Amino acid sequence: MIDIPGTPGTLTGLVLRISQCVFAAASISYMVTSGGFFSYTSFCYLIAAMGLQVIWSFGLAILDTFALVRKKTLVSPVLISLFVVGDWVTATLSLAGASSSAGITVLYFGDLGRCTFEAECWRYQLSVALAFLSWITIAVSSLTTLWLLASG
Repeated sequence: MIDIPGTPGTLTGLVLRISQCVFAAASISYMVTSGGFFSYTSFCYLIAAMGLQVIWSFGLAILDTFALVRKKTLVSPVLISLFVVGDWVTATLSLAGASSSAGITVLYFGDLGRCTFEAECWRYQLSVALAFLSWITIAVSSLTTLWLLASG
Protein backbone atom coordinates (compact mmCIF):
# COMPACT_ATOMS: atom_id res chain seq x y z
CA MET A 1 0.00 0.00 0.00
CA ILE A 2 1.13 3.54 -0.65
CA ASP A 3 1.89 6.13 2.00
CA ILE A 4 -0.79 8.83 2.02
CA PRO A 5 -0.99 11.64 4.60
CA GLY A 6 -3.73 10.75 7.07
CA THR A 7 -3.08 7.02 6.89
CA PRO A 8 -4.06 5.19 10.08
CA GLY A 9 -1.04 4.74 12.31
CA THR A 10 0.72 7.93 11.20
CA LEU A 11 1.08 11.30 12.90
CA THR A 12 -1.25 13.01 10.42
CA GLY A 13 -3.81 10.24 10.97
CA LEU A 14 -3.59 10.86 14.71
CA VAL A 15 -4.04 14.62 14.21
CA LEU A 16 -7.14 13.99 12.08
CA ARG A 17 -8.65 11.66 14.70
CA ILE A 18 -7.94 14.04 17.57
CA SER A 19 -9.44 16.99 15.66
CA GLN A 20 -12.55 14.94 14.86
CA CYS A 21 -12.94 14.08 18.51
CA VAL A 22 -12.34 17.64 19.73
CA PHE A 23 -14.74 19.25 17.23
CA ALA A 24 -17.46 16.69 17.97
CA ALA A 25 -17.04 17.05 21.74
CA ALA A 26 -17.13 20.84 21.46
CA SER A 27 -20.29 20.63 19.34
CA ILE A 28 -21.93 18.47 22.00
CA SER A 29 -20.86 20.75 24.83
CA TYR A 30 -22.20 23.92 23.18
CA MET A 31 -25.50 22.23 22.33
CA VAL A 32 -25.97 20.73 25.79
CA THR A 33 -25.20 23.98 27.62
CA SER A 34 -28.02 25.74 25.78
CA GLY A 35 -31.35 25.58 27.51
CA GLY A 36 -33.94 23.98 25.29
CA PHE A 37 -32.10 21.89 22.74
CA PHE A 38 -34.17 18.83 23.64
CA SER A 39 -37.27 20.49 22.18
CA TYR A 40 -35.89 20.03 18.65
CA THR A 41 -35.45 16.55 17.23
CA SER A 42 -32.64 17.53 14.88
CA PHE A 43 -30.61 18.92 17.78
CA CYS A 44 -31.06 15.65 19.68
CA TYR A 45 -29.98 13.75 16.56
CA LEU A 46 -26.90 15.97 16.30
CA ILE A 47 -26.00 15.11 19.90
CA ALA A 48 -26.36 11.39 19.15
CA ALA A 49 -24.33 11.58 15.92
CA MET A 50 -21.56 13.63 17.51
CA GLY A 51 -21.53 11.27 20.50
CA LEU A 52 -20.93 8.34 18.17
CA GLN A 53 -18.24 10.36 16.42
CA VAL A 54 -16.45 11.07 19.70
CA ILE A 55 -16.43 7.38 20.60
CA TRP A 56 -15.24 6.27 17.14
CA SER A 57 -12.56 8.95 16.80
CA PHE A 58 -11.26 8.54 20.33
CA GLY A 59 -10.93 4.79 19.88
CA LEU A 60 -9.04 5.19 16.62
CA ALA A 61 -6.86 7.94 18.12
CA ILE A 62 -5.84 5.49 20.83
CA LEU A 63 -5.12 2.88 18.15
CA ASP A 64 -3.06 5.41 16.17
CA THR A 65 -1.12 6.35 19.29
CA PHE A 66 -0.42 2.69 20.01
CA ALA A 67 0.79 2.19 16.44
CA LEU A 68 3.06 5.25 16.64
CA VAL A 69 4.57 4.18 19.95
CA ARG A 70 5.16 0.62 18.71
CA LYS A 71 6.27 1.90 15.28
CA LYS A 72 3.75 -0.36 13.54
CA THR A 73 1.67 0.39 10.48
CA LEU A 74 -2.07 -0.15 10.36
CA VAL A 75 -2.35 -1.03 6.69
CA SER A 76 -3.81 -4.50 6.93
CA PRO A 77 -6.61 -4.86 4.34
CA VAL A 78 -9.00 -6.08 7.04
CA LEU A 79 -8.27 -3.08 9.28
CA ILE A 80 -8.47 -0.62 6.41
CA SER A 81 -11.84 -2.00 5.30
CA LEU A 82 -13.10 -1.69 8.89
CA PHE A 83 -11.88 1.92 8.99
CA VAL A 84 -13.56 2.65 5.64
CA VAL A 85 -16.94 1.33 6.78
CA GLY A 86 -16.75 3.03 10.18
CA ASP A 87 -15.61 6.35 8.74
CA TRP A 88 -18.29 6.39 6.05
CA VAL A 89 -21.05 5.50 8.52
CA THR A 90 -19.99 8.18 11.01
CA ALA A 91 -19.44 10.70 8.21
CA THR A 92 -22.95 10.12 6.87
CA LEU A 93 -24.53 10.39 10.31
CA SER A 94 -22.52 13.51 11.16
CA LEU A 95 -23.38 15.27 7.90
CA ALA A 96 -27.07 14.43 8.33
CA GLY A 97 -27.08 15.73 11.91
CA ALA A 98 -25.18 18.90 11.06
CA SER A 99 -27.32 19.63 8.01
CA SER A 100 -30.64 19.07 9.76
CA SER A 101 -29.55 21.16 12.73
CA ALA A 102 -28.36 23.93 10.43
CA GLY A 103 -31.73 23.90 8.68
CA ILE A 104 -33.61 24.19 11.96
CA THR A 105 -31.27 26.90 13.18
CA VAL A 106 -31.81 28.98 10.05
CA LEU A 107 -35.57 28.35 9.93
CA TYR A 108 -36.50 28.96 13.55
CA PHE A 109 -33.96 31.52 14.58
CA GLY A 110 -33.34 33.34 11.32
CA ASP A 111 -36.46 33.20 9.19
CA LEU A 112 -39.17 32.95 11.85
CA GLY A 113 -37.40 35.15 14.39
CA ARG A 114 -38.16 32.90 17.34
CA CYS A 115 -34.85 33.50 19.04
CA THR A 116 -35.58 35.34 22.26
CA PHE A 117 -32.33 34.46 24.02
CA GLU A 118 -29.34 35.64 21.99
CA ALA A 119 -26.83 33.53 23.94
CA GLU A 120 -28.85 30.38 23.25
CA CYS A 121 -29.05 31.08 19.51
CA TRP A 122 -25.32 31.75 19.43
CA ARG A 123 -24.65 28.38 21.08
CA TYR A 124 -26.84 26.55 18.58
CA GLN A 125 -25.05 28.21 15.67
CA LEU A 126 -21.61 27.49 17.11
CA SER A 127 -22.54 23.87 17.78
CA VAL A 128 -23.65 23.41 14.18
CA ALA A 129 -20.48 25.08 12.86
CA LEU A 130 -18.33 22.77 14.99
CA ALA A 131 -20.30 19.77 13.75
CA PHE A 132 -19.53 20.79 10.16
CA LEU A 133 -15.84 21.17 11.05
CA SER A 134 -15.93 17.69 12.54
CA TRP A 135 -17.54 16.37 9.38
CA ILE A 136 -14.83 17.94 7.20
CA THR A 137 -12.13 16.10 9.12
CA ILE A 138 -14.16 12.88 8.96
CA ALA A 139 -14.51 13.31 5.19
CA VAL A 140 -10.74 13.65 4.84
CA SER A 141 -10.17 10.51 6.91
CA SER A 142 -12.80 8.50 5.06
CA LEU A 143 -11.45 9.49 1.63
CA THR A 144 -7.91 8.65 2.75
CA THR A 145 -8.88 5.20 3.99
CA LEU A 146 -10.96 4.55 0.86
CA TRP A 147 -7.96 5.51 -1.28
CA LEU A 148 -5.78 3.15 0.74
CA LEU A 149 -8.24 0.32 0.33
CA ALA A 150 -8.52 0.90 -3.42
CA SER A 151 -4.74 1.12 -3.89
CA GLY A 152 -3.98 -2.02 -1.85
